[in-house]
Amino acid sequence: MNCQCPKSPGMSRLAMSRRAVLGLIGGGALILSGCFEEKTGPAEIHWDRDVCKLCSMIISDARFTAQVRGGPKQKVYKFDDIGCAVNWLNGQPWAGDNNTEIWVAERTSTRQSVRWLKARDARYVTNDQTPMNYGFGATLQNLPGSIDFVALTNRILAKAPNHICPAPSKKPKQGVPG
Repeated sequence: MNCQCPKSPGMSRLAMSRRAVLGLIGGGALILSGCFEEKTGPAEIHWDRDVCKLCSMIISDARFTAQVRGGPKQKVYKFDDIGCAVNWLNGQPWAGDNNTEIWVAERTSTRQSVRWLKARDARYVTNDQTPMNYGFGATLQNLPGSIDFVALTNRILAKAPNHICPAPSKKPKQGVPG
């Protein structure tokens, strides 16, 4: 079989074959890299399309959205309110796993610029109007009257279920707060 390619000086069929193979491998790797989700950190929110894992409400308010990444496959679960995230997580067998990540949007976030905070490191103001009426907005500032994640979790689970979302479990599981 003869090569029908135009011959270039100094370019053998073997060299062209190597380049073609390397190009295919590199292109395939680039394409496949987009098929796999990150295994840490928050995922992108698709506003007005993603729904809360607990209450099935469409996620639309960037100031109060939350995410949990955990379980055997480090899957991302999205929530419209940190209260829904805490209630839902309380019912998961892996809630106390150290690899479980909880992310919450800072209360001044916008759809164009969500500032994700590690929920365990955040402080929470207690009088915000939130989608599910839990009332907690996240901040990194230690504002007067703000509470930490353990206090937030205890308050949410003490009032479970709230008026809208049923809680998966009434007793806090060991390890959910920390």
